[in-house]
Amino acid sequence: MVIRHPATQHWRNRLKQEWLLLLFLALALVLACIDPQPLTRYQGWLQLPTLSGLLGLLISIQGIRDSGLVQRLAGMMVARMHSLRGVGLLLVSMTAVLSMVLTNDVSLFLMVPLTVAIGSMSNLPILRMAVLEALAVNAGSTLSPIGNPQNLLVWQHAQLPFLQFVIGMLPAATVMFVLVAALTWMWLPKDRVELQAERLDGHAMSLSLALLSVLSLAMMVLMMEYGHAPWGALLLAALFVLFSWRSLVRIDWFLMATFAAIFLGLGHVAALPIVSDALDKIDFNQPLALYLSGIISSQLISNVPATVLLLDRASDAMQLAVAVNVGGFGVVMGSLANLIALRLAKQPHGMRLFHEVSIPFLLICAPLVYLAAHWL
Repeated sequence: MVIRHPATQHWRNRLKQEWLLLLFLALALVLACIDPQPLTRYQGWLQLPTLSGLLGLLISIQGIRDSGLVQRLAGMMVARMHSLRGVGLLLVSMTAVLSMVLTNDVSLFLMVPLTVAIGSMSNLPILRMAVLEALAVNAGSTLSPIGNPQNLLVWQHAQLPFLQFVIGMLPAATVMFVLVAALTWMWLPKDRVELQAERLDGHAMSLSLALLSVLSLAMMVLMMEYGHAPWGALLLAALFVLFSWRSLVRIDWFLMATFAAIFLGLGHVAALPIVSDALDKIDFNQPLALYLSGIISSQLISNVPATVLLLDRASDAMQLAVAVNVGGFGVVMGSLANLIALRLAKQPHGMRLFHEVSIPFLLICAPLVYLAAHWL
């Protein structure tokens, strides 16, 4: 009989949960062995500014959670709400609007913890809301040239005025959000909000940690906006080492490792000659071919790498933007924001439920958006 140490068993169980990390780490290692590249290419694929931005956001949001501010705000909101559908539509709408101005990942870092806190005080289904908010940020960020990385890439490449980009994406974004709102209304129960009084009150709040964390979040967003994410993350780490080191310990470091493995693995896949040869056979002057290529490649390598891969080949940059934003639905890898939402929610069976909803959503959304983009 083999007796395992509790710590060893804990890490075994944790690694089983981190199958996505192990999968992409194996992919990156296999590709590095069969197709070795110069160190500079790996550094480029690793996307250090993006990882630094993610770390800074994780630090500040963990501080906000630990301060009790989210729980206090959740208590104030849930005490004024009556129906679960009303709460759901409000949260989904807030998530979509925030994603237009603060980007999709920042919107999730703000809204999912709030949703989890509300769910802990009421009968709001947390996992369903996390899935809906993942869909909502994809819909909302589609409208704005600064809403997500793929839009920013297309906007800078096409050299379009801000308003012209928004008008061009409006039909697609409208269809997406209407579908998300309809799904929210149909999927959430008709029940009234039921408060758990013992969890509604008594949440202590550290005003100093809340202030530090909120200011840290604002500073990190600004540092990311002006291209100084690594310095911002370093500064935040130093501040929290001094004032709240326990928050640093509680950060989801496995999420950081998963993103690094994904960036390395998918970056290498996109650079393989076989991928380039396959793309050379596609006529990107055909709108439907470009649209399907953007969606399918997003499902395989995520929508930001897909944008990088197709941008110079696309005959119409705006059509590509529509395609890769639609490609954010479907499998969890379609948009890395999906993964962020599920990890922040920390609910069992999240990946399975996400795919049960998001894949049918893509199959319905894709033809409707194509028709809207070409006829409106």
